[in-house]
Amino acid sequence: MVTNAATVGRSGVHDFILLRASAVILAVFVFYMLGFFLITPEITYDVWLGFFSGLCTKILTVLALFALLIHAWIGVWQVLSDYVNSSFLRGVLQFFFAVTLLSYLVVGLLTVWGV
Repeated sequence: MVTNAATVGRSGVHDFILLRASAVILAVFVFYMLGFFLITPEITYDVWLGFFSGLCTKILTVLALFALLIHAWIGVWQVLSDYVNSSFLRGVLQFFFAVTLLSYLVVGLLTVWGV
């Protein structure tokens, strides 16, 4: 049996709740973006820049980024624990995906906040 040391949560119930909460946050973000695209008649660079300059959009985008990364990490852990039997290979793959997701987080934060 695979241990639970590499998951985001501490138990299956915690992971379940994190997955559902992150899915709700992602759904809210998708509907927020859809609303923008449906309401805005013409999308130019200035309109897009103005939309992402708003604090509400920045906060919701960062929340969606965190939700996506949590969702992805739990999914990767579950798939690797189910299909990769070698502990060493599973550890290497988990490390690779962890570094990849952390780099996505850094790039996403720098993109949203314009640092």
